[in-house]
Amino acid sequence: MRRRLLALVCVSASLLGGCGLLPQGGGGARHTVTVWLMKDSASPEFLRRFTEDFERTRTDLDLDIRIQEWTGIGPKIQAALKSGSGKDGKESLPDVIEVGNTQVPQYVDRGGLLDLTLESMRDWGSDDWLPGLAEPGRQRGTQYGIPWYAANRVVIYRKDLFAEAGIKKPPRSRDEWLDVTAKLDSGANQGIYLAGQDWYTLSGFIWDEGGDLARQDEGAWKGTLDTPAALRGMDFYRRLQALGDGPADADEDHPPQAGVFAGGRVAQIIAVPGLVRAVLEKNPALEDKLGFFPVPGPTAGKPGAVFTGGSDLVVPQNTDDRAGAVAVVGALTGARWDSDLARTMDYVPNKAGLARAVAGEEGVAAMAAGAAQGRATPSTPEWAVVEADNPIKTYMTAVLTGTDPETAAGRASRRITEQLQVPLT
Repeated sequence: MRRRLLALVCVSASLLGGCGLLPQGGGGARHTVTVWLMKDSASPEFLRRFTEDFERTRTDLDLDIRIQEWTGIGPKIQAALKSGSGKDGKESLPDVIEVGNTQVPQYVDRGGLLDLTLESMRDWGSDDWLPGLAEPGRQRGTQYGIPWYAANRVVIYRKDLFAEAGIKKPPRSRDEWLDVTAKLDSGANQGIYLAGQDWYTLSGFIWDEGGDLARQDEGAWKGTLDTPAALRGMDFYRRLQALGDGPADADEDHPPQAGVFAGGRVAQIIAVPGLVRAVLEKNPALEDKLGFFPVPGPTAGKPGAVFTGGSDLVVPQNTDDRAGAVAVVGALTGARWDSDLARTMDYVPNKAGLARAVAGEEGVAAMAAGAAQGRATPSTPEWAVVEADNPIKTYMTAVLTGTDPETAAGRASRRITEQLQVPLT
């Protein structure tokens, strides 16, 4: 989890100026907007460029960007949302906060986020946002999280092993992918290294079949791994996983798949493109031998669904500068700076129409193609309980080691339903 506002109503060179949407700088005193961004989300050079341009065009605003660590950020954000406006002790409280896209429901559930639905629809082109970023930020029809950037899995492959097997181009459909992988899985070569508990990858296969991990029924969330659609997704996972030597009882981090890919004759892995850096650190000889393609979908005309990770921007209700906070969110997530961030950091921009910004980077372009079909985990704060003691992993191992899929899926679905009834503390 490198490298203007699009159709913003009455946009001028002053970003959010004109039409009376926000007050503009004139002769008044400048005031400060405090922004919490996460470590490594944006490079210091990007933040310098953005700050200089924003403060030049918004002559009434200064930016105070505070970099935060992901570790322990949840309680810190919750404390900030519950505090009064202004300062909490010696530290200025945030007016804008970066949060993980799937974390938004947790903060909404406990209150404290500003409703940004009007700005989203009127000014920011919310209809064009990537679903995997936008949907977790929307609760009960209200938009709280504003999509900033995304990242998702692609297939990273060995061009040399494809050539040795006589495969001239990457597969574009699931059936073709199975055929190609079976051909690659020969002799000392693994067709693909796919750990048995890679549940994010499984999620995409389930979504492609029209299934889901859990769904809301009459106000209650229930596990749905035992539906026919979800079972078809698991069956495809089983067939693909068998074309390599991935462990049935471990996830992609045990052992780290970058090391497996670097150290053996593995033709493919499913991972974010940035994993290549770790692969090349271990095996620099693969520098010119790696390629990327989107996870194939059921048909050749469209990539497969993938889990979309990334970040949204939120505004606390206790901000004492709503207009300034909205101005910052609008600028950071608008076409100009969102594209700049994507190019700088190898991210996917927040709208599919901005994918051209990363078209020159093979891995990021493949990621952007998949992001158009991206989804997120069920949009309920209690999903964190499921991930903490994940029955999906247990289910996958059971199926891969011979347990009847319907029996294992029923057991896992009941457990997910139980977990989704446990309120977060």
